[in-house]
Amino acid sequence: MKLTINSEITYQTMEGFGASGAWWAQLTGGWTSRESSGMLTKDRIAQLLYSDENGIGMSIYRYNLGAGSSRSGAGDYSNPERRADSFETTGGYDFSRDANAVYMMKKCVEYGADEVIFFVNSPIEALTKNHKAHLDKNKAFRTNLSRKNIPAFCKYCLDVTEHFVKEGLPVSFISPINEPVWKWTGGQEGCHYSVRQAGRVMSRFASELKKRPALNTVQLSGMENGDIRWFNKSFTRRLLKKDIRDSVDGVDVHSYFLNPVKFPGLARTDYLKRYRKWLDRHYPSVKVRCSEWTHMQGGKNCGMDSALVLAKVMFEDISLLNVCSWQHWVACSNVDYCDGIIYIDPEKETYELTKRYYVTGNFSKFIKNGAVRTQVTADDEDVSCLSFINGGKTVVIIINPTQKEKELTLNGQADIYVTDESSDLANYKAEGNIIITPQSVTTLILKN
Repeated sequence: MKLTINSEITYQTMEGFGASGAWWAQLTGGWTSRESSGMLTKDRIAQLLYSDENGIGMSIYRYNLGAGSSRSGAGDYSNPERRADSFETTGGYDFSRDANAVYMMKKCVEYGADEVIFFVNSPIEALTKNHKAHLDKNKAFRTNLSRKNIPAFCKYCLDVTEHFVKEGLPVSFISPINEPVWKWTGGQEGCHYSVRQAGRVMSRFASELKKRPALNTVQLSGMENGDIRWFNKSFTRRLLKKDIRDSVDGVDVHSYFLNPVKFPGLARTDYLKRYRKWLDRHYPSVKVRCSEWTHMQGGKNCGMDSALVLAKVMFEDISLLNVCSWQHWVACSNVDYCDGIIYIDPEKETYELTKRYYVTGNFSKFIKNGAVRTQVTADDEDVSCLSFINGGKTVVIIINPTQKEKELTLNGQADIYVTDESSDLANYKAEGNIIITPQSVTTLILKN
């Protein structure tokens, strides 16, 4: 197998990789256990996620700016861990709240997260129509935020953001709306918005953000639609109208392709291509970010099968949609579900790394902010590959989902990192022909 890299043909400039702290951070942030080295276990988790030297070097942290359901006890949540706190008090704020989650956010920044995003699932309960952080079942497709409360919602979010910016946290984006098309009637905090309603909210945020000199480095992100097939064009058009456009530099999408509705002959990649083609025609300079994805399937899974699915989705989003950043829904999970890249046990205060963790590292450790994607092709249709110019070096990622090993011809030396059934970012140096192992993700670092 041979690779052909053409560094003269370039695509997007990357910004990084990351994950959200919902809802694991409010658990782990209170842990008191220590590693055998003496390091706090919760600090080690932050290090594993965000340190270049002692972890996988992610750079983006999404902090859930909660609505207060964990404090009030209101609403219908089968899993109480999905409730979130707020900083709102009668007539003011209490920034000692949500201490565990804030601790983890700060610790992740300490270890290498250079971009923090505040994202909102629901406005704070005091501002919602039913005083809950989700909708009532008989009003599933109506917004829970009245027009008269939009200014107060905006003020709350910007006040909190300003507080943490003044504390020195690198908050780069505020995302006031999460998956607006879904009905949120329990299970987690959430709020439905039509395109028009979402536009009103984002427009108010854009207007007020301009009045805050302390937030002059903060932008809006949105609209974080919940399925790559539905309404992305509608929400994008509204997001990029004049009243909001100056406060955003891109569109944030969630890269799900959810059952049960599928049109015959149309695959997930078809929708990526169609949306990309439409963006190139109407908004060619606008960045696209994948701000959330996970497998959306039950069952704890630590193996290469789910890791290869993850690698495939990351490859498709980067190569077809040209996303400049890519973020997991959650970094850590303690449920029987295929979601976090680290599984945690809150009772024992322990953790377990997955193959998804290491495959994420095949991307996040080596593709940094400023890396430019270049054209690369392989003469073997079984494999997928990406190429980047990063800090004077060429980084190539090769995904081999097959049961067969592939022999790759190298022109020169390479620093190689392999994740497969028996290796976890195993590093070696090679020159000449190398073997790409079956069902693997391999990162090559080539000197230009």
